Amino acid sequence: MKSHWLRTSSVIDLFPRNLLKMNDSFSPLAHISRRLEGKVAIVTGGASGFGESTVRLFLQNGAKAVIADVQDEIGQSLCNDLLNCPNNSNNVTYIHCDVTNDSDMENLIDKTISKYGKLDIMFNNAGITGKIDSNIIDADNENFKRVFDVNVYGSFLGAKYAARVMIPAKKGVILFTSSAASVSSGESPHSYTVSKHAVVGLMKNLSAELGQHGIRVNCVSPGAVATPFLVKAMGVDKSVVDGIICSSANLKGVVPTAEDVAEAALYLASDESKFVSGVNLVIDGGYSGTNTAYIKTIQSVLFGQ
Repeated sequence: MKSHWLRTSSVIDLFPRNLLKMNDSFSPLAHISRRLEGKVAIVTGGASGFGESTVRLFLQNGAKAVIADVQDEIGQSLCNDLLNCPNNSNNVTYIHCDVTNDSDMENLIDKTISKYGKLDIMFNNAGITGKIDSNIIDADNENFKRVFDVNVYGSFLGAKYAARVMIPAKKGVILFTSSAASVSSGESPHSYTVSKHAVVGLMKNLSAELGQHGIRVNCVSPGAVATPFLVKAMGVDKSVVDGIICSSANLKGVVPTAEDVAEAALYLASDESKFVSGVNLVIDGGYSGTNTAYIKTIQSVLFGQ
């Protein structure tokens, strides 16, 4: 039967009129808003910052979410708050997990499988900025090791134990939080920058290996966002951090938030990106691809601006 298309400017344009009439309960908008329906996701570093925002968004989109963190009081409080929200009963769990501890990571996966029966999405988001060393000569050796331990080894363990259950299932999504520091230089401490380059390298290697088993592997790489960790690392108020970010931003009129990163993670976790793997998705408003200092200098020379 020939379809009669609705003449509107909404998403409903995509659906034939007779399909919409077949079932009054059918709603394309409702379907789009539940992009992870029935999925089970783990988010490490899920108690705050990018992790918290991602947990909230995943739940809103129909997923069951496991919050994994070492911040037990904050993580359990978040879990309790979310459990009190409508439709979240038994859909969210908090599990203490030090991502640098092999047994903690194995236990995290085992408990998730025991409670929910499967694992669809492993978001290795936990990370630290470490000390802000100003130069290589004065850099703290132990700090360098610690940053690598959390950011790289923790990501490796998360992927390793997730792969053990995803490979037999022949499907799954593994995500990492890297950083815009993975595609730019000179603005972050050596330990942090190098660790985030390593995370991208791990992601790319895993996408080649695990793609053979139907598993997608990607990174989200945020630019500077005034998360609790960054604010604490800089030792100033959040408003000061936001001001610095906005004044130096390439994309004006937008204050980046943790929710922006969560939206990117949602896309990469959902079936909308079913043929996307091996990608480092940079979320920085075009900053890392633009030499703003050079542009301003050349404009002042050529145009007196």
